[in-house]
Amino acid sequence: MDIVDGLRAFVATAQTGSFTAAADQMGISNRLTSKYVAELEARLGVRLLQRTTRKVGLTPAGEDLLARAPALLDELDDLLTEAGEGSRGFTGTIRVSAPVTFGEIYVAGMLGRFGTEHPNLRIDLRLSDRYVDLARDGIDLAFRIGVTQTLSVKARKLGMLEIMAAASPSYLAVHGEPSQPHELSDHACIVDTNRQATHKWGFFKGGEDHSASTAGRYMVNSAHAACELALDGHGIVYGPKFSLSAAIDAGRLKRLFPGFEGETLPVSAAYLEGRTLPRKLRALIDFAHSDIRRSGLL
Repeated sequence: MDIVDGLRAFVATAQTGSFTAAADQMGISNRLTSKYVAELEARLGVRLLQRTTRKVGLTPAGEDLLARAPALLDELDDLLTEAGEGSRGFTGTIRVSAPVTFGEIYVAGMLGRFGTEHPNLRIDLRLSDRYVDLARDGIDLAFRIGVTQTLSVKARKLGMLEIMAAASPSYLAVHGEPSQPHELSDHACIVDTNRQATHKWGFFKGGEDHSASTAGRYMVNSAHAACELALDGHGIVYGPKFSLSAAIDAGRLKRLFPGFEGETLPVSAAYLEGRTLPRKLRALIDFAHSDIRRSGLL
């Protein structure tokens, strides 16, 4: 057994909590993953994992090894990748996660522009509005909207995202245009349930909080779907600039409350802490940091 294979199998099993999940992440069989870990334990002469019928836990020796092994493997991967890349540019695969609407409207195109510069690089983009566990799901880089508070994750802020209210001209022609945020209680509001405070929409003016409580018939877990409902005249939407700006610029939606500022949320590129960041990931983060400004998205 190659000791590197054993370390990879151990780290994947320890981070995911099961041999099955580790095998899926590594692309090998469950049996081979278990074999690699057992052979590593035999070679070291210590037990690294506590196996039960339901889960896999770490022994003290396993905890000590897990504290250092991921960084060592990352450094080895980076060294081998850089040595092999030479003039060929970046190679291998980058697994990227992003929220669905943000991923569809911006991240996919940005990755396409990055990939054009690195034709030998494979990019695996996975879109989901659920919270993605980077270690468990084998994600190298996650684009996130909002504050990242996970201790094991580091984040580089790419910019601040503005949230705004808008409605279609057809809706406003029938129901009138509210001039103050508190008037939203008299209107049909389309609620995006991905937001933490789903029915409370934040507005600010001169440093004062003018947040408003809202209600409506439609609740969706997609900024894109909320925008579509607003375009069809079903109510007022409160969504991120990237999902509404094209419709506003085209006159299909009208931005409301021009004298007020909406909430702002950080957009970040997140990755696991305690690892040496591979050169291709550093390059992608730097590219996204510049590209997102050129796009005018934020």
